[in-house]
Amino acid sequence: MQTTYKILNKAIEGLLVLIFSLLVLDVVWQVVSRYVVGQSSSFTEEFARFALIWLTVLGAAYINGQKEGHLSMDFLLSKLSADKQIRRNRVIQLLMAVFALVIMVIGGGNLVYTTLKLGQLSPALQLPLGYVYAIVPICGLLIIFFSIYHIKITFNANQK
Repeated sequence: MQTTYKILNKAIEGLLVLIFSLLVLDVVWQVVSRYVVGQSSSFTEEFARFALIWLTVLGAAYINGQKEGHLSMDFLLSKLSADKQIRRNRVIQLLMAVFALVIMVIGGGNLVYTTLKLGQLSPALQLPLGYVYAIVPICGLLIIFFSIYHIKITFNANQK
C-alpha cells in the first residue's frame, strides 16, 4: 500500500504541474491573441475554466493524501490525549471517505453518466462535458484510498 501511495502522489503531482502549466500557457495565449493579434481565441476561456476545475478537484485529492496540507483548526485537538487524537483522526478520515463515496463517486458518477448520455458538448471546444466532470469521481476514489491509507497508518503506529 505504501508503494501505491507513493506512485499515486508522484502521478498526481506530475498531472497537477502539467495542468497548471497548460493553464498558464492558455491564459498567456489569450492575452497575446487579444492585445497583439487583435482577436481573442474562442477556446481559451473555456479551456481555462476546465483546467481550473481539474486543478482544484485534483489538488484537493492530493492535499488529502498529504494529510498535513489541509487547513484546520487544531486548538481543541491539541488539548486531547494522544489516544483521543488518533481516534478523532480516524473518525475524520472515515467521514471523509464516506463523503467522497456518496458525493463524489456516486453523485459525480451519476453526473458524468447523465451528461454523456445526453450528449452535452462544451460550446467552444465541442468536448463532451462528461469528460470534464469525470475528474470528480476519479478524485473521490483517490480521497477514499488516501483516507484508508491514513487510517491503516494510524493502526500500524498503534500496534508498534
